[in-house]
Amino acid sequence: MFTLAQETTDDWWEVEALYDLAFAPGRTALSSYRLRDEVPPVAALCRIARDENGQIGGAIRYWPVLVGGTPALLLGPVAVHPIAQGEGLGAALIRDTLARAGEKGFARVLLVGDAPYYSRFGFARLDGVEMPPPTNPDRILGLELQPGAWAGVTGEVSRAA
Repeated sequence: MFTLAQETTDDWWEVEALYDLAFAPGRTALSSYRLRDEVPPVAALCRIARDENGQIGGAIRYWPVLVGGTPALLLGPVAVHPIAQGEGLGAALIRDTLARAGEKGFARVLLVGDAPYYSRFGFARLDGVEMPPPTNPDRILGLELQPGAWAGVTGEVSRAA
């Protein structure tokens, strides 16, 4: 049994250790990390899942970005500890935080990921949105939290100032 909670500053290094465990050693070399450099995450959307013993089982973060100058959220990373995978924890974190983002008035979410997995949450391939190279354009996905939020939004993804 896991409980979802707001990530706090005290959780930061434990979450980073989970990301190190869940992803390849070179994860911070990915182009999406350049969009996060020296930019604080959207704290209200950074969530963790802890089990009844207080062990972290999952985490998700969001970052502010610009797409052709238009604000958007960059989802990721989201990770689940290997011993908790397959229990729906990642899906719970995604659904919880997308609902929170909508409630807080955010309009659109962007991520780089597998369409077959993320399509169940409503994400679809974005045409005309360019992540920093080398990013496969087929993996650039978006979700509208407000109807029509991606209409006419194209261009390079850049760091929010």
